[in-house]
Amino acid sequence: MKNNLANYPLDGFFDESIAEDGSPRDCSVELFKQLEDLTFKEFTELKNNADKTIAQMGISFTIYSDKGNIDRLWPFDVFPRTISADDWSEISIGLKQRLKALNMFIEDVYNDQAIFKAGIIPEEVILSSKDYRPECKGMKLKHTSWASVCGSDLVRAGDGEVYVLEDNLRVPSGVSYMLENRAVMKQVMPEVFQDINIMPVDQYTSNLLTMLRSLSPNDTPDPEVVVLTPGIFNSAYYEHAYLAHEMGAELVEGGDLIVKEDDCVYMRNIEGLKKVDVIYRRIDDAFLDPEVFREDSTLGVKGLMRAWRAGNVGIANAPGCGVADDKVVYSYVPDMIRFYLNEEPLVKNVPSYLCSVEKDREYVLAHLNELVVKPANESGGYGLLIGPHASAEELEEFRQLIIENPRNYIAQPTLKLSTVPTLCEEGIEPRHVDLRPFILQGARSYVTAGGLTRVALKKGSLVVNSSQGGGSKDTWIVKS
Repeated sequence: MKNNLANYPLDGFFDESIAEDGSPRDCSVELFKQLEDLTFKEFTELKNNADKTIAQMGISFTIYSDKGNIDRLWPFDVFPRTISADDWSEISIGLKQRLKALNMFIEDVYNDQAIFKAGIIPEEVILSSKDYRPECKGMKLKHTSWASVCGSDLVRAGDGEVYVLEDNLRVPSGVSYMLENRAVMKQVMPEVFQDINIMPVDQYTSNLLTMLRSLSPNDTPDPEVVVLTPGIFNSAYYEHAYLAHEMGAELVEGGDLIVKEDDCVYMRNIEGLKKVDVIYRRIDDAFLDPEVFREDSTLGVKGLMRAWRAGNVGIANAPGCGVADDKVVYSYVPDMIRFYLNEEPLVKNVPSYLCSVEKDREYVLAHLNELVVKPANESGGYGLLIGPHASAEELEEFRQLIIENPRNYIAQPTLKLSTVPTLCEEGIEPRHVDLRPFILQGARSYVTAGGLTRVALKKGSLVVNSSQGGGSKDTWIVKS
């Protein structure tokens, strides 16, 4: 291990495992003790074993492209990311605080709109969002649980502080890969889990099921929960099937459900029809109910919105919650926390410039080559401009996009994302990472012990998305 890291370059970035003086950070000391005798060849053998395990388990993801959809095995790095339990405890509290405020905001948008009246957020920012759903007006949900499952992307900057980069509230994905990463690590390095006090993640699906059951409009002791998937051609279908299986819930497509005259949802099965109490939907709003949204949708369930508005079925995440899943709205979350909770944010936002604000837009256009520019509603790393790495043509293209539609863009400083030792062809080298923990809110709140660490496998790259050439690591929350 010492030889593998003898020439490990920190290059001015905060490294999650190694301090500025080259010694392991407290959260990595035990890991380094376990790995200190491994040669680079043995590390490579661990990587090969992990890849074989991933192939045997069938862990894959789909890349959409003009040349067709490509299924690939999940890219995985065997060098884990470590975070101290004390550090994580503080982050977890901040994430629960954030989701609570976001859910209060969503309910406020569709009801009293107090935050507009108080002048905290301009009304037009919300009403111009493509994910604002007037069909949700007047709805008040059990436990104020609109975004019942949230995947907030975290980054650690050069100052060592953790920031929220964005919140994913509509149909956040990736949790199955977090769980499978741990399963793979236990297969290839079982001994380390006996000697290091690593917080478990495998209770997530039972917590998810408990949360979903708490959304049931009925007081039945065993509410019927189903997972609604668009089908096998969706890039996250593997995850839909995995979670349904682990929860013991039925995996259904739109054609498996029907809304009857009583405005209740029923599932077709060999015995006839069975009433459904809660739907964990993995379909975008636009395709959810052809009676209300896209008439040509064959993925959703006709009448589902009627059943939901009548209070006969719980839906997670709720229709309309995407109004808060907008990178422009993101910039107002600290103000939401202060307004609804009368508290200071415990986890900070990345400083952001709103291109819809004239002063901000002028600054962004004058400093495009220094900033990261993001469209308000894209995901997966698509549509980004990373100014310092962009060509003159790309900078000019984004200049015109911002001028034509300023509401659709925000900009942020280019952060010095933290790094983690990563197995590369030349040896063990630093690669940039982010982290997606998953937060649940129903009758109770829950945060995963860590989350999905995504790693930019390309040297110098800041883009961690698997669809853009990134990979992932197991994330260890280590108790001392």
